[in-house]
Amino acid sequence: MLLSDLPTPALLIDRARLHANLDAMQARADAMEVALRPHVKTHKSPDLARLQVERGARGITVATVDEAEAFAEAGFDDIRLATPIVGPQKLERLQALASGGTRISFSVDSAEGVRLASEAFASGPEVDVLMEVDAGYGRCGVGWDDDEAALALATQVRDASGVRLVGLLSHGGDAYAGPEEGETPGDALLRAMESERDRVLALAGVLASGGFLDPATAELSVGSTPGVSRFSNREEAGFRITEIRPGTYVFHDAMQVALGAATLQDCALSCIGTVVSKQRFDDGTERVITDAGKKTLTADTFPGARGFGTVLYSRQKMILHPHATVSALSEEHGWVDTPGGSIYDVGDPVMLVPNHACVAVATQRELHVLDGDEVGDTWTTVAR
Repeated sequence: MLLSDLPTPALLIDRARLHANLDAMQARADAMEVALRPHVKTHKSPDLARLQVERGARGITVATVDEAEAFAEAGFDDIRLATPIVGPQKLERLQALASGGTRISFSVDSAEGVRLASEAFASGPEVDVLMEVDAGYGRCGVGWDDDEAALALATQVRDASGVRLVGLLSHGGDAYAGPEEGETPGDALLRAMESERDRVLALAGVLASGGFLDPATAELSVGSTPGVSRFSNREEAGFRITEIRPGTYVFHDAMQVALGAATLQDCALSCIGTVVSKQRFDDGTERVITDAGKKTLTADTFPGARGFGTVLYSRQKMILHPHATVSALSEEHGWVDTPGGSIYDVGDPVMLVPNHACVAVATQRELHVLDGDEVGDTWTTVAR
């Protein structure tokens, strides 16, 4: 099938760029002597996850119990949920996966969370939990500098049945904040990543002093794609980071380009839409309406964003259209404005890079893998 034969809107994966991204991140993990446990919420594709494991990824990360079940059914047997799991139904479903032979692990950050997990897993098998650390992002986790709270939570896990503390986990959300005054984008990513790393190592030392973690066995899990792009490891009190969990690196997106974590030429995911209407305004601006709206591109944006996605002049060479902007979205439509006149007419294809790959993929049943202009494979997504 040719690209021109696909019904639109559709999400496209450039196979060569995808493989280059997979190879580069695995090489980075190997060089830093950490396990790569990729976050598969980005692509929701068992086919793509197998490519990650073939290259050396050790286990996968998921965001939801639905994802855990879907990937376990697809044959993945080491699944980490990078979030506290609360609620009897969710915990019972994870306990069923663990009883079926899947290694399940997830984070805890509260006494109630530990209690509920203990109740769900009291009859076995024992489940691995990681204390979630708030390294500065302000979402979930025990404060990185709250030694008292960390020691109290570790004591509760030790005294509870059904759960075993195996390490610490943080989410590098600070890497998405962008540069502070006087910083370059690269400087900002390095600052965020080093801060996250060092704060996790510091708390690991505190827990080691209380007898709760052993440097030889503790799992210290960090990262997000932009932060990991500047990751380097170090040792403190015998501890080193053991695992990174990037997700978006497989595709990259307009947000990663803006943050300095990738270039437009690294972006493996694009969207093809079709022009369904065209208008011209008195100031010379022409607007085309495509069939790619919020449900395909997402309305996510970021500081300094040039619209709701990046319009491409050339998909194969990943050349930015210098004037066209996705100025607005409704559910099924995208507004593409071009001052001075558009190169697009009704019926023409429009190629775009989404601002946020993870959210774009979450609405799609299929991802189409391209070799040049031919659709080489079509991958089904799960747990949408």
